[in-house]
Amino acid sequence: MKILLIYPAYPETFWSYKYALKFVSKKASLPPLGLLTVAAILPADWEKKLVDLSAGDDLSDHDIHWADFVFIGAMSIQRKSVKELIMRCKKLGATIVAGGPLFTTSYQDFDQVDYLVLNEAEVTLPEFLDDLGKGNLRRIYTSKEKANLENSPVPAWELIDNLKKYNTLCIQYSRGCPFNCDFCDVTLLFGHKVRTKSQFQLIKELDKLYQLGWCEGIFVVDDNFIANKKKLHDEVLPAMIQWNEEKNHCFSFSTQASVNIADEEELMNMMVKAGFDSVFIGIETPNQESLQECHKNQNTNRDLIASIHKVQHYGMQVTGGFIVGFDHDPPHIFDDMINFIQNSGIVTAMVGLLNAPIGTKLYHRLIKENRFLKSPSGSNTDFTINFIPKMDYQELLRGYQKILRTIYAPQYYYERVLSLIKNINIKLFKIRTSRFRWIYLSAFIRSIWYLGIKERGRKYYWKIFFWTLFHRPKLFPAAISYSITGFHFRKIFGVSEALKEQTD
Repeated sequence: MKILLIYPAYPETFWSYKYALKFVSKKASLPPLGLLTVAAILPADWEKKLVDLSAGDDLSDHDIHWADFVFIGAMSIQRKSVKELIMRCKKLGATIVAGGPLFTTSYQDFDQVDYLVLNEAEVTLPEFLDDLGKGNLRRIYTSKEKANLENSPVPAWELIDNLKKYNTLCIQYSRGCPFNCDFCDVTLLFGHKVRTKSQFQLIKELDKLYQLGWCEGIFVVDDNFIANKKKLHDEVLPAMIQWNEEKNHCFSFSTQASVNIADEEELMNMMVKAGFDSVFIGIETPNQESLQECHKNQNTNRDLIASIHKVQHYGMQVTGGFIVGFDHDPPHIFDDMINFIQNSGIVTAMVGLLNAPIGTKLYHRLIKENRFLKSPSGSNTDFTINFIPKMDYQELLRGYQKILRTIYAPQYYYERVLSLIKNINIKLFKIRTSRFRWIYLSAFIRSIWYLGIKERGRKYYWKIFFWTLFHRPKLFPAAISYSITGFHFRKIFGVSEALKEQTD
């Protein structure tokens, strides 16, 4: 068999980092880990080719004609590219097999797909392959069974022609989340029970990336890395610490976790020692009533800003997820959100409009209330909302735009960078800085031109530039990195253009 695996294009969003990637000559932020795992499940003697449209790979008609099957894996945000891709493949007579989050939750929207292999591939793909061998394929393969991750293979990284086109590579340690946030589809897809790989699997995956020559960042894609604290503490982190020390701290790690990570001091110490320097935390909102509304109970009855500062003090940058549009959001939520973000020192604050993914508890509640409008776009930063909000829609949009144009304006953004540079524990944050200035020398030079000379907010760039250089020089590469990231956010939301209009 000849299998063509295609990852659709990714639109401009927070997560694409399109404008920041140009500084470091990268094509995409992350590789398609799901498709690489699928490729590893397929028979070893089958021919396989990966085309990643999100990384600018070329897809020729010859590629499509060559394949016995075209495998497409996608998330909701790639829907537009998926539709175009399916149309092109069918026009050329291709047989399409599709799976991943987009198809699992919205398979009825894709009549032209020949075979749908849904849910977790470790469970449903072997059934598809078995029926293929028997010559008795059915169109839909689905299962409520959750995969035993200890049987999950090492992803087929060898299919990528050039790892360096990605800014960060990724691994997965666990699936599932014990919490019950009603707007989140993680538990819908992966359940509440947390399933993990062994430390031996994890090290095997790290070994493969190391052997392929990678020596940069690794994103552990788990939705909640600390969900099984005991195994993490007793087995996984000790193995990662030992491995990274033996490899002279070759990798730096980032991941996602719940805010109660701030309660686990020993765990944070171990994570930093293992090489973790960044963690994404879903803060959502400073409004307690809205947190209770969406059942984000792990965030209630705690000082959220103190928790964030504690994680920063232990040596990890906090990337924060925020949402506006809850039923209990008061009219002053926009100013509250701005003040919270500024006081927290969260540099990368990703604020989105609330949307209801298909199948979530929020979706079912809105259906009952006759407030659901349409399937979500998959992006909560494209100024759309897929239900009727309690707040006036135009007021919500104006308030949302106010947040974005404030927190990403150079004055406010660089203020948070300076706050983080001053407060983060430099002794613990040292792991990644020694090699940053060599790998990203060209990015440094470009930052001087674009941020220090061309951009209207350049005086704030130079302020952070010289303060860090003279007071905390070990963090100078990090300061430049955050500056570049801020440029991406200003471009995505038109903040630079708005500032130019105001100045003109």
